[in-house]
Amino acid sequence: MGDAQCKKIGEAIGLLAFEGEMISCERYGSGHINDTFRLVCKDRGVIKPYIIQRINHEVFKDPVTLMKNISGVTSFLRETIIAQAGDPDRETLNIVKARDEKDYCQDSEGNYWRGYLFIEGATTYDKVRNPEDFYQSGRAFGHFLRRLGEYPAKELTETILNFHNTPVRLKAFQEAVKADVCNRAHLVRKEINFVLNRENEADTAMKLLREGRLPLRVTHNDTKLNNIMIDDKTGEGLCAIDLDTIMPGLSIFDFGDAIRFGANTAEEDDPDSSRASLSLELFEIYTKGYLEGCKEVLTAEERTMLPMGAKLMTYECGMRFLTDYLQGDTYFHTSRNNHNLDRARTQFALVADMEKKWVEMVEIINKFQ
Repeated sequence: MGDAQCKKIGEAIGLLAFEGEMISCERYGSGHINDTFRLVCKDRGVIKPYIIQRINHEVFKDPVTLMKNISGVTSFLRETIIAQAGDPDRETLNIVKARDEKDYCQDSEGNYWRGYLFIEGATTYDKVRNPEDFYQSGRAFGHFLRRLGEYPAKELTETILNFHNTPVRLKAFQEAVKADVCNRAHLVRKEINFVLNRENEADTAMKLLREGRLPLRVTHNDTKLNNIMIDDKTGEGLCAIDLDTIMPGLSIFDFGDAIRFGANTAEEDDPDSSRASLSLELFEIYTKGYLEGCKEVLTAEERTMLPMGAKLMTYECGMRFLTDYLQGDTYFHTSRNNHNLDRARTQFALVADMEKKWVEMVEIINKFQ
């Protein structure tokens, strides 16, 4: 398998209640955090495909609680999908329990593993191939939020504390600037000032949450295109995957993170930040899909705050990249010099372009009210 932490995969396969005898097991997907494999078994002549994953317990410190979150949400979704006459085997993840009935297993070296039914006839895409894909991802994430509208968000545990808490991220950034452990602050004074010039907006969403004006919801928190499976035949957004960051959160942040990633005219780490801008076409397409998926679930305040969600998520992400640059590139994986700095500059260029196009963004949201 290459990765020493995955050498116990054979043991894990035996501990999870997969049906039949293993035919093959190969690495699968493009994820960078967990180790993912497609397992194929044969049971009395029937081919049965599965996903088996090693949970990265260095990133997710409490895999047991994480799996409790996922189990609760997927069980709820399955019941909801059945009640709506949908296909529960394809429209949500389905956990393969361990032979001891837990939602995970632990190998003899302490690694945590889990299994899922493999969803056939659907594909994930790392990039927007066409506007329809982006529309379908928006519709699917909106539908995901709506289906979980009655799930008690406070029962979920934060798998990564303060994951989307912009004031907390700002404080960490300010501390990194002050410490300047790598003597890099003087090289990025322009970028530092960009962040500080907007610090009065950092608490906007969290303040509305504290005041009860934005509701706490069950949110995905990683709403990239490649976390939606697209049906190969119909082209429709089918199922939200990668639920490790499912937590209590704000709908505007789920919306905003998708816009940050999918409606940018540049790659996230483009070394030429002048290529970064907001595609209003893609912004409108995603908004249409997302609001169709949500239907009546969002409040008027949530709808009004969707542009701010896009801006705050982009601002926060750029701030995190710049924080990591100042601290010596210790969190995000880098593959070249100034990689995190390039990422930060691209995010800030996108924020600046959103500010220029703010009236148009608001008009688009109002179009779908």
